[in-house]
Amino acid sequence: MPVDRSIARKAAVAVQLSISQPKPEEGSVADFFQFEAEAIAKMIDHTLLDPALTTRELEEGCALAIHCNLASVCILPYYLARCAELLSGTTVRASTAIGFPHGGQRTAMKVAEARQAVKDGAHELDVVINISKARSSDWQYVNDELFALTQTIHGEGAKIKVIFQNSYLDEASKIFLCQICGSMGVDWVENASADLPGEVCVPDLELMRRNLPERVQVKAAAGIRNLDALLAVRAIGVSRVGSTGAESILKDYRKRLQRARVTRIDGWAGYGNSVSLPMRAPFIVEEQRMTGTLMAKQRVRE
Repeated sequence: MPVDRSIARKAAVAVQLSISQPKPEEGSVADFFQFEAEAIAKMIDHTLLDPALTTRELEEGCALAIHCNLASVCILPYYLARCAELLSGTTVRASTAIGFPHGGQRTAMKVAEARQAVKDGAHELDVVINISKARSSDWQYVNDELFALTQTIHGEGAKIKVIFQNSYLDEASKIFLCQICGSMGVDWVENASADLPGEVCVPDLELMRRNLPERVQVKAAAGIRNLDALLAVRAIGVSRVGSTGAESILKDYRKRLQRARVTRIDGWAGYGNSVSLPMRAPFIVEEQRMTGTLMAKQRVRE
């Protein structure tokens, strides 16, 4: 069956969970898949903010993030220093949430939280806006608070992600918040926190991306529990996701890779375990949504 390019999208490959996997030959197709695997893993902030998590579960969560080489661990503030200790020497960043979950703390308290978090080893901080003030259209308060937090966090050498909690806001408020964050030079804006129930709202993320300068990245959270959800938001320009389902996302990719089939369509050569493709060639990885089949296609040279 021909691949319907209108419904195909770029797909990524999650990190191989087996540490016994042999190292791919340089320049090989396996190299390409490994590169994409690492790119997907580095999109994921492993979220450990559930107040019911035990210390053992927090330790295991940090170990999982290291094993899978994720982007960061966003952990309960009291355990941040230990998290930073565990992640030391890896490329996984320690992070936590400020003003979590509803942003109702006084600005001075949030600033103090941020300073303590950086002292405890945080490289990135997820800051919740004052939802009450946003819903009250007190934009001067929201602006002043985000300015204070951005200046503090950047001044400490860390990065700031601003959580909107979009389910409480109307469209006009979301746009206005994007404008404020764009003017502040924050590093990311985020639609929600990863602990919220429900599915990811792609239209919200598209709205945010459209109303932000290119230098401000978008993080998606809430509903990113599987590979399809992650691929869907990556396709619209999201660079980071917060998820409690990192392990299942990576396992899902591994299963799809094992089901890959060799196909030759319209001058394109498919990838499969039984075919050796030329080295160092450009690849495009696509996913056909109707079948869930991953296809790495290499343009056949003239």
